[in-house]
Amino acid sequence: MAGTVQLLMLENFIDGKFLPCNSYIDSYDPSTGEVYCKVPNSGEEEIEAAVQAARRAFPDWSSRSPQERSQALTRLADLLEQSLEELAQAESKDQGKTLAMARTVDIPRSVQNFRFFASSVLHHTTECTQMDHLGCMHYTVRTPVGIAGLISPWNLPLYLLTWKIAPAIAAGNTVIAKPSELTSVTAWMLCKLLDKAGIPPGVVNIVFGTGPRAGEALVSHPEVPLISFTGSQPTAERITVLSAPHCKKLSLELGGKNPAIIFEDANLEECIPATVRSSFANQVRSYIRKALAEGAQILCGEGVDKLSLPAGHQAGYFMLPTVITDISDESCCMKEEIFGPVTCVVPFDSEEEVIRRANGVKYGLAATVWSSNVGRIHRVAKKLQSGLVWTNCWLIRELNLPFGGMKNSGIGREGAKDSHDFFTEIKTITVKH
Repeated sequence: MAGTVQLLMLENFIDGKFLPCNSYIDSYDPSTGEVYCKVPNSGEEEIEAAVQAARRAFPDWSSRSPQERSQALTRLADLLEQSLEELAQAESKDQGKTLAMARTVDIPRSVQNFRFFASSVLHHTTECTQMDHLGCMHYTVRTPVGIAGLISPWNLPLYLLTWKIAPAIAAGNTVIAKPSELTSVTAWMLCKLLDKAGIPPGVVNIVFGTGPRAGEALVSHPEVPLISFTGSQPTAERITVLSAPHCKKLSLELGGKNPAIIFEDANLEECIPATVRSSFANQVRSYIRKALAEGAQILCGEGVDKLSLPAGHQAGYFMLPTVITDISDESCCMKEEIFGPVTCVVPFDSEEEVIRRANGVKYGLAATVWSSNVGRIHRVAKKLQSGLVWTNCWLIRELNLPFGGMKNSGIGREGAKDSHDFFTEIKTITVKH
């Protein structure tokens, strides 16, 4: 029919093949508010097929040398890089982030994830000790765990999916990944490159669907001994309950309410642009209504300024960047994670006060501190209850070092050594001679 829009139809990727599903979920273009894609609504049947494929692929893949696996990851990184513009366009349309952010952050970092773990897997060492008086030598070995269940969120779709897949398969595991059903397109595009990179069928299986159906089937499957999850605390609680009967290894990277602490001696020319980017990077009107009811002041944005949208985008999910002040530390806007362009600005008088207030939330993922006083930088960074503290910068990552949160921001760490430790089992061997 003339004028009919052709919807993008995604399929599960299991055992190296794209497979249709019995039912599908609508996926919306956030810039228009219209359905543009159909995502498989997978469940136990699809997860079982993926487990069987991953089980068959594990003996061969796990027996390959780190060098062989590294070469495959490097080829996959090259293929992703060659498709950077296509992937960036898809990520921007599917998730709603700016094209510039997808081009300069999300897709390049996805490429780097495979390159980084392709290199780091070649440089891990193990321990060895001797007991000469007993004629014994002890050493450790690390072996892949088996089938890894990987669940990634909607806000950094390919970025965080590859951050999980890369170390898992580099260590010799096979994987079943479930991306967010809200942002599945770039994961589906990644599947098209796996065979070209030389990754055998069944090593990477991607099953699309919701948490209650596909996610729960994956987490509760007895042959999936390991779950890596990034997402919300309530979902993590459910994962913990479902995993407990099987004593699964868990890595849970959860929410954050990340304070940006700006002292009076900060370099504002560097601080303000970085703080604006960090505050408004994600694209929640109920929070703003609650803040107003609590007596807060809206300096700009929702309820103050008018949003003008071009034709065709009136139903899109747009929101003005909003700044709130005169707000209590007990407000939900100060304590809960808001996935929208909303920031709260509040003054403080001393180091001790700002540390206490910054630590007064249940989360502890990351923080930023801005000051020209080096001593102050070290003092404050050490006392903040955050897994990562950026000082006089933001979003600079050294992938060799651990990333993860304190308190309700999760369990476990990710990074070169930490990811390798998580995706392997350690064994001590004693030899008497």
